[in-house]
Amino acid sequence: MKRSLMILMAVSALVSTSAFAQADLAKAKNCMACHAIGNKLVGPAYKDVAAKYAGQKGAEDKLVAKVMKGGSGVWGPVPMPANPQVSEAEARSLVKWVLSQK
Repeated sequence: MKRSLMILMAVSALVSTSAFAQADLAKAKNCMACHAIGNKLVGPAYKDVAAKYAGQKGAEDKLVAKVMKGGSGVWGPVPMPANPQVSEAEARSLVKWVLSQK
């Protein structure tokens, strides 16, 4: 029982650390200049993005491309510029994090 509790605590710590790491990456890559987790800024809230794309096949790949190349017309008239400072691996990690927001 004690061992199970310790394993559970270790896994929880890793998940929490991962979530913080993704938020820090989003800040470092200037994503948070236009987006927030729970409310719309210039771009949509990450929770709204997660809700819109929940369960959609190919959503992750589509959003990775948008992070890297930019996009327009989905969330209103303000285009999302390309972010050349984000690698594909970073974009994929960020998108997975965004899609996990509830």
